[in-house]
Amino acid sequence: MRIPSIVVFLRSHLARLLVAMAVGAAVGAFAPGCAIRALNSFGGTFAQFVKFVVPLIIVGLVTPAIADAGSGAGRTLGLTMGLAYLSTILSGAFAFTVANGVFPGLLSCSLADSAGEVAFPAYFVLDIPPVMNVMTAMVLAFAIGLSMSKLRCPALSRAFAELKGVVTLTIGKAVVPFLPLYILTVVADLTARGALAQVCGQSCKIAATAIATTICVLVAQYCIAGALARRNPFKALATMLPAYLTGLGCCSSAATIPVTLRQVRANGVSEETANLVVPLCANIHLAGSMAKIVVFSAGFVVLSGGSPGVGAFAEFVLLMSVLAVAAPGVPGGMVLAAAPIAESVLGLAPHQYALLIAAYLSIDGVGTACNLTGDGAIAIIVDRFRRK
Repeated sequence: MRIPSIVVFLRSHLARLLVAMAVGAAVGAFAPGCAIRALNSFGGTFAQFVKFVVPLIIVGLVTPAIADAGSGAGRTLGLTMGLAYLSTILSGAFAFTVANGVFPGLLSCSLADSAGEVAFPAYFVLDIPPVMNVMTAMVLAFAIGLSMSKLRCPALSRAFAELKGVVTLTIGKAVVPFLPLYILTVVADLTARGALAQVCGQSCKIAATAIATTICVLVAQYCIAGALARRNPFKALATMLPAYLTGLGCCSSAATIPVTLRQVRANGVSEETANLVVPLCANIHLAGSMAKIVVFSAGFVVLSGGSPGVGAFAEFVLLMSVLAVAAPGVPGGMVLAAAPIAESVLGLAPHQYALLIAAYLSIDGVGTACNLTGDGAIAIIVDRFRRK
């Protein structure tokens, strides 16, 4: 590996996450109980802060995204948005079907088994109630966003643009930098209770299932696109391989747009269609991320001794499909935004979801690569209908 590549990796979220997990394991193995309790005080307080921030993420990022999308016009735009959301929702439904069929026989209840062991309660946890719950924030974002798109409110648009900047800065400076430390506290507590090895083994099974699921999603997307456009789906998918590998490495759909555009055009999509579909889908088409978050959530529900319910996961997928429009603006945004929903809808405890975040981010590029490669399938379909 070249030196610049090593430097980039060492500065990445994944490198910091891996270091935090290693340090957490060492601290949990050798530190006294009082140190674990102090770390748990930070972890509990940080979890409260994340719950406080999530409604602000929704209002600050989803509202202007809906306003911008709604202000557009044209059949092509509507078709692209409809296909993107349909693909994201169906991807989540497929991921749940896979997880529900595989995990009950594959995973053991590690988190549930360790729940009754001697714990290290936090000395204190600051209670930081959010200004509104997630559902209220989503309804408010839709109401204001749709109204802004119809009424053309320049002052309100500027205000929400500034709010978006404030929220993005808060996430970038107050959440993301402390996320590795939060993971460290959870790993340290698990190590101190002797449950880390078993949980890591189960998490690897979940991660492998998530990777396989995203690949299946891509194959299905290109088979549908190939059938509608009368093209070889596997040839079209192979053409998108450079974009897939770029997304796998940089973990950013936005940063990979130039490569995605080039490969989409190489698949015979017109310049006009590619220039509209690829940037738009980079913000609203998150089929890979949806598949990943559903697989990981279902896996950790099973690890916690629960059973993935169809109704709960249907609600989870529909809520996350809306929150997905905020995810591209925040590093790890989708998994962070899902925290209160996973707790209220799926019943995951904060420390259980912290482990989910660590496992999810360890293969973050897999979801991104699936997202942007799937954009190519949507572009093929949209171009087919535009040429009619």
